[in-house]
Amino acid sequence: MLNVDTIKNGLVIDHIRAGYGPRIFRWLGLEKAKFSAALIMNVQSKNSGKKDIIKIDNIINIDYSVLGFIDPNITVNVIENEKIVRKINMILPDKVEDVVRCKNPRCITTTEHYVPQIFRLVSRENSLYRCQYCDALYKANSAEELMEHSL
Repeated sequence: MLNVDTIKNGLVIDHIRAGYGPRIFRWLGLEKAKFSAALIMNVQSKNSGKKDIIKIDNIINIDYSVLGFIDPNITVNVIENEKIVRKINMILPDKVEDVVRCKNPRCITTTEHYVPQIFRLVSRENSLYRCQYCDALYKANSAEELMEHSL
């Protein structure tokens, strides 16, 4: 039987697309945390079939734009005294920086490593982003492409 204690004061990252939880867990550095953190994978979900959940027994700073880029369906519940005091819904951010790499071999970011990888949202309906430098298109919500040092 699986038993994960309730969070007294902390965060619950919910509705993570199944299989994406481990990358988010590593991106947040939770494997090195001095406080309790749990990654629960493949949980039954009415809406999506299966999902991952991360429970953090601490309040930490999170770049919500990155979570929204990974999956705009993610929600973050802020817990105080074992009660949800705030629910934060993600959206696709207008801009992401150093989250994905441009695939275009002729892009300046390929040869000049000091240049930040910047992508701007061009279609919210299709989750499409465009490289700021070479106009290459990138589809959000594709965890395989996320930069390992960022995520």
